[in-house]
Amino acid sequence: MLRLSPSHLILLVVAVIWGGGFVAQKSGLDNLGPYSFNTARFILATLSLVPVWFYMRRGLLSEERSNDRRCFWVGGVVAGVLLTAGLSMQQVGLQYTTAGNAGFITGMYIVIVPVLGLLFFKQKTRWVTWAGIVLAVLGLYQLSVAPGSSIFSMNYGDGLQLIGALFWALHVLTLGWLARRVNDLVGLSAVQFAVCAVASYILMLSFEEQVVQWDDFSAELVPLLYSGVMASGVAFTLQIIGQRGVASEIAALILSFEAVFALLTGILFLGESFGARELVGCGLMMSGILLTLWPEKQMR
Repeated sequence: MLRLSPSHLILLVVAVIWGGGFVAQKSGLDNLGPYSFNTARFILATLSLVPVWFYMRRGLLSEERSNDRRCFWVGGVVAGVLLTAGLSMQQVGLQYTTAGNAGFITGMYIVIVPVLGLLFFKQKTRWVTWAGIVLAVLGLYQLSVAPGSSIFSMNYGDGLQLIGALFWALHVLTLGWLARRVNDLVGLSAVQFAVCAVASYILMLSFEEQVVQWDDFSAELVPLLYSGVMASGVAFTLQIIGQRGVASEIAALILSFEAVFALLTGILFLGESFGARELVGCGLMMSGILLTLWPEKQMR
């Protein structure tokens, strides 16, 4: 039997929501620059959590709030900086490489997470998890990299994507560590979003030459609402909650399944194609996740 827990299912829901977020992001960038989009996105994400945060804080004892206060604020800022860095490397790198290469290299954080977890937190990874990661990487390659292309001749954009994958891995590990030490997870998520909003605004003023008008934001209201409220406010918060009960390397593997749901939403809403290569990729990724969730003692 599979070892499915509520935490596993929560992370799978996150992957589904993030998969739909690719369509929203692609549409939202028609009228907005990447940093403008992220500024609005994370302002909405922060605002969507504020009422929930104040409501849930009433259920926390004052002793609980004071015990994790330093970890809460410092951890929220660190998580926000890592999230901003990962998004920025991804978006800037896309200007110099293909979307397929970017998707594959970014997805390599599923390999980086267990390596960094061993180096920094002494977290050992089961052999079956490594086998699942290998299958998932092969599946991700099938989904992301077009036939005849290669990711082995890396250019400047590929290098930025690899740096971004490092930040994504650090973000997953940081949230996994914080989820077990902070009681107020919704508040923690709100803090990281606020940091992202401020950092994205600074990046917007520094690097975007386009003067953004209110009409530009209103034209992309639906993509912004989905990206801000669902893909950020809901999904990133659920990620923290889900990671409380799942090892970081397993969480990264489940979250990488967003590539499959991104493909499905692209087919449904953007008319993108689906062939044998994509089918094999989805099958490999699904096999990798199922293998990881299967109890090791039943394989002997």
